[in-house]
Amino acid sequence: SPAMAEYRSLLEELAQNITAEDLEQLKSACREDIPSGEGDAIATGQHWFAFLERHSKLDRDNLSYIEHIFEISRRPDLLTKVVQYRTQVLKISEEDEVDTKLTRIPSAKKYKGETPPPKRG
Repeated sequence: SPAMAEYRSLLEELAQNITAEDLEQLKSACREDIPSGEGDAIATGQHWFAFLERHSKLDRDNLSYIEHIFEISRRPDLLTKVVQYRTQVLKISEEDEVDTKLTRIPSAKKYKGETPPPKRG
């Protein structure tokens, strides 16, 4: 399907920007989520994505996990590509995502204007 093709080409593009060094960093970033010995055998970006798919951490319409990994691995370049794909291809905006993210972070509630500002005087 066209959607699948878009997704595959996204992964392809990301994989081309992942060096062996990057890969070590990305793999270690997801070790705590996927305590699996097969991680050591992963040699390429494509490999890594396939590994994440097998462990249900990655799917055509489920990119939040790799966004998280790119974020903590300080790869804004890769993160940007994923976010672009998400907003343009999947049409999932930042707002939709933010809602799900914020429910997990109580302190973030204040950014959504749920608490009235303190009254002066």
